Amino acid sequence: MPDTPLRVVLADDHYLVREGTRQLLELDGQVLVVASVEDAEQLMTAVDEHHPDVVITDIRMPPTHTLEGVAAAHRLREKRSDLGIVVLSNHADPDYALELFKDGMTGFAYLLKDRVGDRSQLLAAVRAVAAGDSVIDPVVVEGLVHRRARQETSPLSRLTDRERDVLEGMAAGRTNAAIAAHLHLSVSAVEKNVNSIFSKLGLTDEPTMHRRVGAVLTYLAHPPA
Repeated sequence: MPDTPLRVVLADDHYLVREGTRQLLELDGQVLVVASVEDAEQLMTAVDEHHPDVVITDIRMPPTHTLEGVAAAHRLREKRSDLGIVVLSNHADPDYALELFKDGMTGFAYLLKDRVGDRSQLLAAVRAVAAGDSVIDPVVVEGLVHRRARQETSPLSRLTDRERDVLEGMAAGRTNAAIAAHLHLSVSAVEKNVNSIFSKLGLTDEPTMHRRVGAVLTYLAHPPA
């Protein structure tokens, strides 16, 4: 556990959700919620006042309940390039995640709200974005992969079923060892599939995990002409 807790500002228009999430985050001192607010404008003000390490925001908040959380995330990143941002959403539609990541992935996470109940996953996302890494919900990744794979012109159509499974794990931020455990494969088998994926997709294997995730998702969202 870090000596200094990560400072978090939490934004959600439902009081019970905010309070429940706050209590969950602060259970063991790894996180300190320095402010809890109910809309995007209050979120902007709280970040200016408290200088948190990470923001956790609902994707939909007053006044329009559309994409206020994503819009606020982009505004905050313009002001603070080092700020980690976790966006929570009820929507598994990949287009919502791609809107968040349209200008880059570093320090962003897109999680379905179902993950809030899993404290370990939520804390992992908070730590990841604080370190400048990226996280995207595996359900959303699956939607991205399968949507692109259905396009006849997509190079994803050249991947085997096993390579698609490995690609989903890569894009979800799993290490090769974690992918191996999830798919009941050896690490060497996963490494072989990873090399094949990058070869077929024309991607360069990056030295850090979040860059590898970014390369995969950038390809899925914006394929080369």
